[in-house]
Amino acid sequence: MQKALTLTRTSIGKKALVAITGAILFGFVIAHLIGNLQVFLGPEHLNAYAELLHSMPKALWTARAILLLALVVHVGLTVQLSLANNAARPSRYKVASDVGAQGPLLRYARKTMILSGPIVFAFIAFHLAHLTIGADVVQGYRFDPHDVYLNVVYGFRSIWVTSFYVFANILLGFHLYQGGHSLLQSLGLRSPRFDQRIRGAAMAFAAFVTLGNVIIPLTIMARVIGGDVPDLPALPPTP
Repeated sequence: MQKALTLTRTSIGKKALVAITGAILFGFVIAHLIGNLQVFLGPEHLNAYAELLHSMPKALWTARAILLLALVVHVGLTVQLSLANNAARPSRYKVASDVGAQGPLLRYARKTMILSGPIVFAFIAFHLAHLTIGADVVQGYRFDPHDVYLNVVYGFRSIWVTSFYVFANILLGFHLYQGGHSLLQSLGLRSPRFDQRIRGAAMAFAAFVTLGNVIIPLTIMARVIGGDVPDLPALPPTP
């Protein structure tokens, strides 16, 4: 614990912690997406997957605690480093050199990182309230902790919920692209010779995660998934 606190006192230490927590979050994003894509296999598969996770409460809550700590540290240190970099005011030559090397998409991802990070953080909080805690997000539907499939279908039949998910996951994609590029560089792949491949790998990963995440709410809205689930009854008019 003392070593971790010591790392937060230097720029290099902060970057190391951002890379470590980023790797943890990258692993979670992949595992989470693979689990969620089971919605395409039908309610039995998705609900069985959820039951499997909840049958291991100690492991589940340990993983949640690690992820929460990693997320808080990652967001906090990323904001600190971004503010410090902006305050440093690099020379015009350095800026021009970086701009030429990064490419427009990576430049945009880096410019929006300090904004996309907190928005993605807020999205994660909403996602937990929506599909884990069971907050009253969709009017007229009572959250069922034993039927994840039904929760997902009814949750994404709301146009505003689906729109927010799509928007947030596009931002997440840019964040993953920039983060993946930085993570691979932090592993020692900093040579200009490999930069194009690094960017390609980071872009492919970000595109895969973004497409996988947005296709679920969009196909539910289009009734490709859950088309046989009846609509919620209309709420009575307000007197």
